[in-house]
Amino acid sequence: MRSLFGLLLLAASAFSAGSDFNGRWDITVPQGKRAWWVELNGVGTSSPSGKFVSAYGGDMNTITTITVENGELKFTIDQPVRADAPPKSTSRSVYRARLVGGKLEGTFEVEGRGSAAPVHWTGVRAPVINEKDDGTWKEGKPIQLFNGSDLTGWKALNPDAPMKWSVKEGVLRNAPPTTDLISEQKFWNFKLHVDFRIIQQSNSGIGLRGRYEIQILDDYTKAPNSHGAGALYSRVAPSVNASKPPGEWQSYDIRLVGRQLTVVHNGIKVLDKVEVEGLTAIANNSDEGEPGPFIVQGDHSYVEIKSFVVTPLTH
Repeated sequence: MRSLFGLLLLAASAFSAGSDFNGRWDITVPQGKRAWWVELNGVGTSSPSGKFVSAYGGDMNTITTITVENGELKFTIDQPVRADAPPKSTSRSVYRARLVGGKLEGTFEVEGRGSAAPVHWTGVRAPVINEKDDGTWKEGKPIQLFNGSDLTGWKALNPDAPMKWSVKEGVLRNAPPTTDLISEQKFWNFKLHVDFRIIQQSNSGIGLRGRYEIQILDDYTKAPNSHGAGALYSRVAPSVNASKPPGEWQSYDIRLVGRQLTVVHNGIKVLDKVEVEGLTAIANNSDEGEPGPFIVQGDHSYVEIKSFVVTPLTH
């Protein structure tokens, strides 16, 4: 009986220790100036689960396995295999972490990479943000974040990439491959109006607070999905696809209060106060409780901007 009781105590202790890893975590990767996000549930039970941004393809990836042994969390993510893609070798990403002072101190490596040094990362619990878009927010003075003349107020997100953004006849345009742009000013709650234009097969996006991407994509007439125009990228699909054909000017009117996000695409509301769970792959910082910059994605393909107006929202 004592032996059985002892085993039960050990099992309960292991489950309790594992449960400390549960929740949402914002992850900083100092080596690459990147930000990741993970949500863990049921750790310390027989059926743990989780999701991660982003191991593969900029998506929110499903975690394959989760274990805790001797106080160390280990989770793995198998590379997704597309049904329409030819067979090829896949990889497995492996993440390990320990709780140190309430934070996750971890490493990342890809199986089979030989002598490559593990990437170190740090995770903090994602903050609870209680602000709601409840009609009590007052509009401040609109700010023309793009002045129509030059790149004042913007800088390269990746200073090592070629800087091939220019302004001509009041239009900001890129020439990929180049860097994303990031605003020098930071914002918390706001309204944003953007007028943009793309060409065929364009793929761009607007990063909010430097963390959450609203997708810009040439997908005229296609069914709405979580990677399509107007989507909270890889998370929430628009209710309808309101895209215009490439070559026409389009608009986004975006409102972000706390974690509540509304997007109006070409005059049609496509996201209505949806909850932003956490970071998307565009994130360059993980400080979810702090104001952040805007990002204009330019490393993928062509995009033009002729208006970028931010109206802060305050109480």
